[in-house]
Amino acid sequence: MAIVLKLMIICLNVVYFFLKILPTKNKILFMSRQSNKPSIDFVLINEKISKKYNTIFLCKTLDGKENAKFSTMIKYGLHMFKQMYHLATAKVCILDSYIPTISILKHKKILTIIQMWHSNGTMKKFGYSSLNKAEGNNYKYINILKMHKNYDIVFASSEAYKEHLVKGFNISKEKILTYSLPRIDLLSDKQYEKQIRNKIFKEYPNLESKKKNIIYAPTFRKDESEFKKHIIDLIENIDFSKYNLVIKLHPLSKIHLGNIKNVIIDNKFSSFDMLFIADILISDYSCIIYEAGIRNIKLYFYAYDLEEYEKNRGLALDYNELPGYTFKTGKELSEVLEKKYDKIYLKHFINKYVENSTKCTEKIVKLIEEKMK
Repeated sequence: MAIVLKLMIICLNVVYFFLKILPTKNKILFMSRQSNKPSIDFVLINEKISKKYNTIFLCKTLDGKENAKFSTMIKYGLHMFKQMYHLATAKVCILDSYIPTISILKHKKILTIIQMWHSNGTMKKFGYSSLNKAEGNNYKYINILKMHKNYDIVFASSEAYKEHLVKGFNISKEKILTYSLPRIDLLSDKQYEKQIRNKIFKEYPNLESKKKNIIYAPTFRKDESEFKKHIIDLIENIDFSKYNLVIKLHPLSKIHLGNIKNVIIDNKFSSFDMLFIADILISDYSCIIYEAGIRNIKLYFYAYDLEEYEKNRGLALDYNELPGYTFKTGKELSEVLEKKYDKIYLKHFINKYVENSTKCTEKIVKLIEEKMK
């Protein structure tokens, strides 16, 4: 497999050599493997620059990743040639995830590659910091693919977050600039808040009651064999006379909960949008906590598998540093929900990891425009 990968990389670079003969255009390229459609961050940037520059979106997931079907891999391979053409003719490329064609190809010096990643902070280890973990990356292949190489600029939402990116991307700190993601602007946008709340309440009228709204947004686990049991334990210990519960499973999750009385299992809105009606967020190792904290939403951490997760994937943060309460059983949850919550510590934590929460899109657009000159 390693030999095949190396031969493929050589062939792609030969093709790319001739593509680079094509003239560079006044073009900005957005690339992602996170989703098949542009993220809200890409959309917000595009709204401010599309009238001035030509913008291209290449957003495509590789379903199954290394275990993908052969036909899926062929389709993604063809997509890579499309990426190569636009990389050869663009001035700026903006990413929110790892893209193989970025790291394995030798690019024109005129091309500026900006990695804005897809979270405003971190929880779990990734990239080089998760090497040889059960759910992490294999050093042999990460080395062949030169993962996270060729970035000119990387965005971090704070000085504290930079250290995690240095380890995860295996890059120098000098490449990392302090910029928060564009979607942070929406968290204080009253018009956007009203629009999203109206949509959610129209779909789920019960959430507009006097009860507190709990959003449960767990991260993805490769092994979900025990996951459903713990979700049920959580549900059984919610006092539905006081709380509404919305469950937001990760898009890759294979768990099927069916219809459960008093529980909304939502797949129509993003976890981000659900923050606009949330009073409480329960998570585990998901970076949604940073956006929730900016909105001053109470955070609780359902870490029933903390030791196992630390062993298999690894955490970038000390779990004791997290704001709010941590619990391992539904019974513990029912007890901690009634305890006094320290929002001063919550604010301290968020300010440490998200230094800038105003005009985020505007600042990024200004940087992009400088690179387009």
